[in-house]
Amino acid sequence: MIQPAQRLNSVQEYYFSRKLKEVAALNAEGKDIISLAIGSPDLPPSEATIERLCEVAHDPHAHGYQPTMGTPELRTAMAGFYNRWFNVELDPKTEVLPLIGSKEGILHVTLAFVNPGEKVLVPNPGYPTYTSLSRLLGAEVVNYDLLPENGYQPDFEQLEAMDTTDVRLLWVNYPNMPTGAPAQRKTYERLVRFARERGIVVVNDNPYSFILGREHLSILQVPGAKDCCIEFNSMSKSHNMPGWRVGMLATNAQFCSWILKVKSNIDSGTFRAIQLAAATAYDNTDEWHRTFNVELYARRRALAEEIMKTLSCTYDSAQVGMFLWGRIPDSVPDVCEGFAAPAEVITERVLHEARVFITPGFIFGSNGNRYIRISLCANETKLQEALTRIQHIF
Repeated sequence: MIQPAQRLNSVQEYYFSRKLKEVAALNAEGKDIISLAIGSPDLPPSEATIERLCEVAHDPHAHGYQPTMGTPELRTAMAGFYNRWFNVELDPKTEVLPLIGSKEGILHVTLAFVNPGEKVLVPNPGYPTYTSLSRLLGAEVVNYDLLPENGYQPDFEQLEAMDTTDVRLLWVNYPNMPTGAPAQRKTYERLVRFARERGIVVVNDNPYSFILGREHLSILQVPGAKDCCIEFNSMSKSHNMPGWRVGMLATNAQFCSWILKVKSNIDSGTFRAIQLAAATAYDNTDEWHRTFNVELYARRRALAEEIMKTLSCTYDSAQVGMFLWGRIPDSVPDVCEGFAAPAEVITERVLHEARVFITPGFIFGSNGNRYIRISLCANETKLQEALTRIQHIF
């Protein structure tokens, strides 16, 4: 009999891929589920971005293959974005690489730096794709803890006590998802020092620095970081472009050339109209970012906080990003028969009784077992309706 590759035994179907099938079935029954689960911005990009997309799409010469490393216009815009917002100088010809989203970047960076059997350090809790793609590629995942008592910053005593002989990559994500912990300059400085001392590469995934954040930090602001660090950024969250699949990485020219060697054997470059429209989006005004990335999410966040209070969950009000992370009440036991983790007791009840889909924290790692996450990617009317429904059952 034909069997799948053994690597499939190391992963499961992505949680949201599985759960959205269930939600779709409930909607087909007329349940009208309000989704507060996924971080997919519900508003469009700037008008100038859409106009540029349409303009280029009408060009009969714009539909051919594009360079894998991106058009000069897009790379220049990406370098300009980093200079404008982070005060980081990048050579657009050699130190910037466009991505078809950060998931693609995780794949390419792992292929470029990690041999099968070697190790990667992954935060717990953390973005599940850091773990799943590492395992699919034959790397050994070693977790390091992010804990509330440390403000969800890395425990450097724990990291420094580790044997990192076979570690090639260390994944970090600030502002953090799912916890909402803000980026800290001192964390970046210690990560750069740790990377230099241990001879490993730190990859900072940085798509949330504009959402509810007024301070824009990058690990590449630390002197010497470019020699041992890679930073991802994405237009999905900050520019309302999740379906466009435009991201980027920034690092030194040597690292870019190694990653491009992988990337050029996998894809053929994004549609030219998308690339040039994305370049236009990088010129969005300060007012646009303040309106869509700060003020709008602040109003939604206030409603999400009321949902947390209704569920008797506690949360840190200093969180940034497009989610709210909260701890479930102690009255829920640690072991609940029929549930993957205690938080699922609450999320399943909310789904089936209140018809609201929120995320249980266990999908981000064991340190999320007693947490839930609420997405702010729903308008205020839907958030208010979700709050009302939940208040009726709690």
